[in-house]
Amino acid sequence: MNFFDAQDQARKASRWLVVVYLVATALIVAGVTLIMAAALYQGGGLNTSLLTTTAIATTVFIVGATLYKIALLSGGGGRVAQDMGGTLVTPSNRDPLRRRLRNVVEEMSIASGVPVPEIYVLEHEAGINAFAAGFSTGDAAVAVTRGALELLDREELQGVLAHEFSHILNGDMRLNIRMMGVLFGIMVVGLIGRTILRGSHHTGISYGRRGRNSGGIVLIGLGLTILGWIGVFFARMIKAAVSRQREYLADASAVQFTRQTDGIAGALKKIGGYSKHSFSQATDPEEVSHMLFAGGLPKLSAMFATHPPLTQRIQALEPGFRDSDYPDVRPVQSGENNVDERMAGFASSDDTIQSPAYAPVEKTISETIGNPSPEHLGFAHQLHRSIPEALYKAAHSPSGAYLLTLALVIDPAHAGRQFEIIESQIGEVRALQVREYFEQLQEAGVRYWLPLLEIAFPELKQRPPESLQFLVDLSQRLMEVDGEIDLREFCFSRIVGRHLQQAAEPTGRKGRNRASKSDARRAAVTVVRIVADHGHEDAVARDKAYRAGIRAFGDWAAELDLSDEPGSSVERLSEALDIIEKINFSGRKSLVDAVAQTIAHDGKMVVAEAELLRAICASLECPLPPVLSAA
Repeated sequence: MNFFDAQDQARKASRWLVVVYLVATALIVAGVTLIMAAALYQGGGLNTSLLTTTAIATTVFIVGATLYKIALLSGGGGRVAQDMGGTLVTPSNRDPLRRRLRNVVEEMSIASGVPVPEIYVLEHEAGINAFAAGFSTGDAAVAVTRGALELLDREELQGVLAHEFSHILNGDMRLNIRMMGVLFGIMVVGLIGRTILRGSHHTGISYGRRGRNSGGIVLIGLGLTILGWIGVFFARMIKAAVSRQREYLADASAVQFTRQTDGIAGALKKIGGYSKHSFSQATDPEEVSHMLFAGGLPKLSAMFATHPPLTQRIQALEPGFRDSDYPDVRPVQSGENNVDERMAGFASSDDTIQSPAYAPVEKTISETIGNPSPEHLGFAHQLHRSIPEALYKAAHSPSGAYLLTLALVIDPAHAGRQFEIIESQIGEVRALQVREYFEQLQEAGVRYWLPLLEIAFPELKQRPPESLQFLVDLSQRLMEVDGEIDLREFCFSRIVGRHLQQAAEPTGRKGRNRASKSDARRAAVTVVRIVADHGHEDAVARDKAYRAGIRAFGDWAAELDLSDEPGSSVERLSEALDIIEKINFSGRKSLVDAVAQTIAHDGKMVVAEAELLRAICASLECPLPPVLSAA
């Protein structure tokens, strides 16, 4: 399944979950109202106004509980990890196992084309497990248990994290958080019932001692408890059914990502062979079981299991595997498995990265979105190793990441004036540091720019909102120093703005009006037109690039006349992308391929063009892996 299909499927699952939730809420409200009617009848008579009030109050309570739970989780993936006892893995941590974890996560982020998520370790969890949480790539977090960190070798850890990254790329994180809210809202009714029953027991209320009214209270408590059990029963079935399908998809995606089964299969085998398995010590493991790499609860019936049976998952990867083949599990030994080349001093600034040629006929760009390959992972591993040490360290410190972002904005043609502005705003000392980073970036090459931004993103998120707003405003002022913003500058600012917005407002995919078909088509052609104009001074070359691009749309595109559109190319591009954001992911697929064909119309794609393509994709939340052909 490709990225666009997976995204649309996740959204369909979300809509289905909402429908089921509404039906379940209606049934529970009806049940509570009937119980109240029975209690009133036993007490001497019915009161229709009280029954109406009961129905409204129950609805408000269930919906309110659901929204409350989701609000608690609205701090993003980091908040979920912290609530589960996760400890943030900071760049300054020198522990080899945690450094290894960070390196693997950063390599996968580079290979996937997404910002590096926050990284957590669940120190109290001895079992082997992991999860990804968040509403979007901009607020995502990945967490592994202490058991996974200590018991898995690098290859196995990579397989587990590839599985979790597939959840990030396939749109599963938002769905998982919504399921947590839905389950909590439905469970609340049962909790109230049990509270009433406990209260009646402690206060001595019974049929014999307090009469008919007392019996009514017990009846209400018992009825609510039963309704809560029924609600949870169906909620768990729904959660399990949705989760199992997404787990199969994530396993398959992990194998496709790493092109070998040993990693993820080895991790699953160790879970089966380890005495503590994958069981979660969370306060309410049932609440989070669907988010985990492996089932976090002791064996459940197939009806309620959020994950396929462990043996079945392994057999899907290794058909000959048997239950008797589970290994004895011991902690990994210190040495090669725990030491990455970057940690061991093998990092180099020499850019010797080789990559295959871009071949749009064999595989379209849209097929690689959200679907990184082993070649992308290998490329990311080499690129990660070769990042100049000073730039790498800068990306991992709050102040360094801040200044590095400013350095990425600098245009060599206007650097003098831009540095004057920077010095006036942040002081001479820090301005000199920005200049140093700028010179190092120019020497390193453009292929490092987006990866460094992705690596720096977790540190940027830690800064106060006012500091980030100052950074955005200053970056905008620097880009406008020559009176206009070129496409590279625009795309860079859009990526930074989008990631920071997602981090500040994790739930921010607001309910937007859908774009009309005509507006969407016009916006798509506008994007292709602007990309074709970029970098071509010759009118014939521009037209060839444009014609190559719109062929991806079909006959209708050739009939649109955009010659009279007002405004600069950047203004038009911004407006067009805002419209494209309002269509579903399937509708973005042809645009991505059209832009790719526009750029590669002459049979080649240089690094600057590839990064422009990645920037446009990132602004549309279509994470594009590195274009390996760029040279």
